[in-house]
Amino acid sequence: MDDFLIRALIGGFGVAAVAGPLGAFVVWRRMAFFGGTLSHSALLGVALGVLLGVNLNIGIFAVCAVVAVLLVTLARPSQLPNDTLLGILAHASLAFGLIGLSFMEARRIDLMSYLFGDVLATTEQEIVLILVGGGLVIGVLVFLWHPLLAATVDEELALVEGVPVKAVNLAFMLLLAVIVALAMKVVGILLVTSLIIIPAATARRFSTTPEQMAVIAAFGGCAAVAGGLWGSMTFDTPSGPSIVAAAFALFLLSMLAPVFRRR
Repeated sequence: MDDFLIRALIGGFGVAAVAGPLGAFVVWRRMAFFGGTLSHSALLGVALGVLLGVNLNIGIFAVCAVVAVLLVTLARPSQLPNDTLLGILAHASLAFGLIGLSFMEARRIDLMSYLFGDVLATTEQEIVLILVGGGLVIGVLVFLWHPLLAATVDEELALVEGVPVKAVNLAFMLLLAVIVALAMKVVGILLVTSLIIIPAATARRFSTTPEQMAVIAAFGGCAAVAGGLWGSMTFDTPSGPSIVAAAFALFLLSMLAPVFRRR
């Protein structure tokens, strides 16, 4: 295989292997809308990163982290439902991101690669960033696994058992912010939520324990990356959307599996 395809596979596998276990918690907690909020706010991170001349991953993580902190801070005292608050934060950050982009008329940026990914152009430095960042996320997730699982099942019971629920929830949201920043190169900021949710939803039908679902989701995400890159090279389609299409195809197969099993 060509070197650029090998780099794309390594980078895609690195993101998918981390996004799968986090996606399992997103599915359990019904936080898909929160993932969409982070993807919307990532556009503001891109705009700030370009305007300030800092690494775009740092800009995206900083903005997503601010959104996560605002959500945790405003969720309790606010009388607004969580979905309403998420909608406000998502569209406000998207609006500010578009305003920021309007100041870049004199600068040429490949906005499409940020929106939909450009995994085939992954560099060695980006692979190192993905592997190091993904390794840190997995390490923190393993450390938080039991308290995070307890808070996911029943927050009130977790509080009684001494779990710092608010801190655990914030840490989980910050981990999602890291994944959004890392996945920008693979599927883009508009499609990053799909890489988190779809493999986890696929794995749910084949899992009997939380640990099984996390592992299967990671492998399912890697299979979607491989299938998407194959489709992109074969049919000359965009790599990011092709990866998401492959993940959706696996999800459909998982839905049809019981039918074939009965027959």
